Amino acid sequence: MKKTTKRSSAAVMNRSQRRSMRTFAPLFLLPTVLAFCIGFVWPFLQGIYLSFFRFKTLKFTTFVGFDNYTKALEDETFLRSFLFTVAFTLVSVTVINLVAFAIAFVLTKGIKGSTVFRTVFFMPNLIGGIVLGYIWKMILDGVIIRFLGSTLALNATYGFWGLVILLCWQQIGYMMIIYIAGLQNVPTEYLEAAKIDGAGSFQILRHIIIPTVMPSITICTFLTLTNSFKLFDQNLALTGGAPFRQTEMLALNIYQSFYNSVSNMGIGQAKAVIFFLAVVIIALSQLYFTRSREVQE
Repeated sequence: MKKTTKRSSAAVMNRSQRRSMRTFAPLFLLPTVLAFCIGFVWPFLQGIYLSFFRFKTLKFTTFVGFDNYTKALEDETFLRSFLFTVAFTLVSVTVINLVAFAIAFVLTKGIKGSTVFRTVFFMPNLIGGIVLGYIWKMILDGVIIRFLGSTLALNATYGFWGLVILLCWQQIGYMMIIYIAGLQNVPTEYLEAAKIDGAGSFQILRHIIIPTVMPSITICTFLTLTNSFKLFDQNLALTGGAPFRQTEMLALNIYQSFYNSVSNMGIGQAKAVIFFLAVVIIALSQLYFTRSREVQE
């Protein structure tokens, strides 16, 4: 009887707790939802709306339909920035993920001081992009002037690789942490069985470790892909698009088009919408591609 009474009282308490959660959950979620709508949803919808208008201020707008989109796609600087961003993204995504995975693989082998190394590698991710841009600008300009007689602002190739170095230095530590979490979840039974069967280190890496770590690869590839495409503050601080806007990435091009326009900010807004659609399509395609290769347990 006592056990039955305890069970019934516990069930009543659980039902009352669930009822209280359903009652008060909307109240606690309301501030976050309001902030999200005010800070993101409304500006996003307003931006799409304004992309169909010619305007200098929001009080004086003229509907032009898809004319802003046509002018945006005809802008040579926008197309050049798109190609530059694509090339930068391909290089940075590849380098960041390969180096981060290699470091994570080494640090999960039980070497001494692995915790210290993790902290050191992760620390650059805590520094703001503008600060990083100016720090690396001074470092790289000093090295390039000393040995090559040029600067980041005078040579587009140096500017490109300077951006790659900066983003890799900032992002590798963060991706390393995700890869470490994935590597630590690889079942030891699989590794031991492979060794017993005579599999070599490369075969174990290729056929067991990488397929098992595919969820981490999906996450890291998605983050590095979107971060590379959206890069703005580091680009602004490191090169500012110099020389002659040859190292200008998409986000910086949109910024220049919008805030430096003397007659029509709508073109810059149309570029932002195109940029958003491009990032969404590329990111979703990458997610589909990598998730289809994940091991189903």
